Amino acid sequence: MSLYLSIIIPAYNEEPTILSILKKIHNLKLNINKEIIIIDDCSSDQTHKILLENQHLYSKLLRNSANKGKGYSIKKALKHAKGKYIIFQDADLEYDPNDYIKFIDICNKFNPDLIIGSRIRYADYTRSHNFYNKIGNNLITTIFNLRHNTTFTDIYSCYVLYKRDLLNFKELKTNGFEQQAEILKMIVKKGKLFYEVPINYSGRTISEGKKIRWYSIFKVIYQIL
Repeated sequence: MSLYLSIIIPAYNEEPTILSILKKIHNLKLNINKEIIIIDDCSSDQTHKILLENQHLYSKLLRNSANKGKGYSIKKALKHAKGKYIIFQDADLEYDPNDYIKFIDICNKFNPDLIIGSRIRYADYTRSHNFYNKIGNNLITTIFNLRHNTTFTDIYSCYVLYKRDLLNFKELKTNGFEQQAEILKMIVKKGKLFYEVPINYSGRTISEGKKIRWYSIFKVIYQIL
């Protein structure tokens, strides 16, 4: 039986990039069954209009009645996901969906519980970005590894793939960017087989639309501990 993958895409004011990322996923030659679930977090630009005009590029569109945050949006999408595996995809162009091929190859070979795409051990390229962001990412990854006896290099990569049955979305309590730490600790506690693959990364700056801020690190550390 072919692998069934649920691709979850939270989006907030991604008018310049949402169509491009959906086309990239649509054009992938993947020998799998997949569904694409998009959650519009009450965008105030043309994101929702673009999505309505391109319904052939996704399976399901959800929309929040108010701006609730990335974590809230992901919980909402997880209620509808049916795949054996879940993967998260940002609605910008920082991450390259061509890297899905690496995740699927690992799934077919090893039946993993969790795969994280590492921007640190990057494949072909990574965009140089804010030094302090890198220090912060190294810090939270180190704390997570010490707390859970793992050897990851990049726990806050967007590209996280995991077995759906390892996470009960009803148990998630967070609604912001810190939710990824909450998700990972739950999966690591229940799972046994974890992998990391190199990915490409073209990170945005705040002026280009990046939404996570430096102070989010404190909530992330709290979740890890």
